[in-house]
Amino acid sequence: MSFRLFILYSAVAFFLLFYPGHHPYLMIFFHERAEFFSTQTVKKLKIPEAVKIDAPLPPISAQGLYIVDLETFTPIAKKNADELFYPASTTKVLTAITTRQLYKDNQILKIKSPKLIGQIMGLKEGEEISVENLLYGIIVQSGNDAAYALSESYPQDKFMQKMNQIARQLGMSKSYFSNPAGLDEPNQKTTPFELALASRELLKDDVLRKMVSIKQITVSDKNFTTFHELYNVNALLGDIPGLAGLKTGYTELAQENLISLYNFQQREYLIVLLKSEDRFEDTRTLIAWLRENVKIESPPVEHIVY
Repeated sequence: MSFRLFILYSAVAFFLLFYPGHHPYLMIFFHERAEFFSTQTVKKLKIPEAVKIDAPLPPISAQGLYIVDLETFTPIAKKNADELFYPASTTKVLTAITTRQLYKDNQILKIKSPKLIGQIMGLKEGEEISVENLLYGIIVQSGNDAAYALSESYPQDKFMQKMNQIARQLGMSKSYFSNPAGLDEPNQKTTPFELALASRELLKDDVLRKMVSIKQITVSDKNFTTFHELYNVNALLGDIPGLAGLKTGYTELAQENLISLYNFQQREYLIVLLKSEDRFEDTRTLIAWLRENVKIESPPVEHIVY
């Protein structure tokens, strides 16, 4: 900037700083600006309605429980919500989220040595199968072989490292996962509340949200020579209107675990049950309790922003 321009700009700035503002042209300029802002659309930020239940929790066998209104993440019921439990196959919620971040759906993986432990989808050695079909294997069939195939196919054995990193990012500060299938290991633990955080994240993914509600599906390898009939072990799917999954789990130490997504009165609820003696009966009891006692709280005064 030249010295003359600097002097000119300084003089104008000094003039505007102390000028009382009654010049007709300046008044017209500022009046037009004021009219412009005053005619802009006012945007109202509506705070979502929240769900409330005052009734006491019904008797259930589960030792861990967390029920939350999904839209507002308002807790509705808790029981040992921050205590650590064995997750069993509810671990696969994190396995699925991790898979979606590390792989493409149409990516083909070659199965080297399938781990045929516990619940499996029946992978064959040398089979070439898409990541998408392996996701069906872990979500629908809860196949441990599918979970290990996804974990062990990722370079440099970094899958579990990424999985725990994602858990931390979701706020799962107490949880730790040492295997992708949910097999019992001393340090493989989570809490009902933190599983709710993971489930909320899974449901943000349209692909995974669709998968958790599938009762039965047949998938194949890339050459259509090996077929896998997959059946969801969730006995409540198709039996309770409004229930759309989400993930089962069972081991000897974990006992019966179940995460449910339940829709009632156009609202969605997450029900996380851990260490239950009868996860399906407990869930039926809690859904009946929800239906009878749920109340919708009116939102507070709307905030207005321009």
